[in-house]
Amino acid sequence: MSTLLLSHPACLNHLTPSGHPERPDRLRAIEQALEDEKFQSLARVEAPRGPLDIIALCHPADYIEAIRDASPAEGLVRLDADTASNAFVATRPPGHHTETARPMGFCLFNNAAIAARYAQKTHGIERAAIVDFDVHHGNGSQDIFWSDKSVMYCSTHEMPLYPGTGAVGERGEFNTIVNAPLSAGDGGSEFKEAFESVILPRLLEFKPDILIVSAGFDAHTRDPLANLNLVEADYTWVTKKLMDVADASAKGRVVSLLEGGYDLQGLSRSVAAHVTALMHG
Repeated sequence: MSTLLLSHPACLNHLTPSGHPERPDRLRAIEQALEDEKFQSLARVEAPRGPLDIIALCHPADYIEAIRDASPAEGLVRLDADTASNAFVATRPPGHHTETARPMGFCLFNNAAIAARYAQKTHGIERAAIVDFDVHHGNGSQDIFWSDKSVMYCSTHEMPLYPGTGAVGERGEFNTIVNAPLSAGDGGSEFKEAFESVILPRLLEFKPDILIVSAGFDAHTRDPLANLNLVEADYTWVTKKLMDVADASAKGRVVSLLEGGYDLQGLSRSVAAHVTALMHG
């Protein structure tokens, strides 16, 4: 199993106000965790600059220009499915709240949505699935693919919590939106139940050709922005389950993109667990 790690030092240049949870130290904590000897075999690549026409697969040109004029955002990832059997993309800011033309919740461009569209456009992928275990609902990903039967979006998230979307009844025009909300105080057992009873069966039925993970680690019990109680072992478990889905229909293709996670210890340890599972299955 070869796992590719993509990141870019430009992601450290996206500065936020003092005390803001979405801060450059998030990536520094992840880099430090992945310096451990057990990650020596990771293939490490600096993410190339993403051409604007790739971002335009999901966002209109005037929106892209407005964001570019506001700040020279880099670290937009062009993904090549041929380089490894799976990949983890450690970039920031996160993306899953970004709707077609509206930035929200720390997010500027919807990286997971762009990755799905890019895979379809460039690699002949027909059906893409995005699985989002960030503690906040990915309203942007849901919005972009609401009327698209070729992309399934599945999410676990705490409700009620920002941004307020993600009810079970939100299913999309073609029943390809799958929401499995959790409640404050829920932990690993409720998380696993949501996947085993709701999300995994739908994914297996959909038979995606690629699996894209919106990998937010803010459902960790240490995280300051939410009230779920996941621990590192839960991220190991879900990563292996998603790899099983990818093995069944997608030739093992998994591309995981960093979303949230704001306690540096919880984040770095959870990413280490997630990447270890990607490397070893």
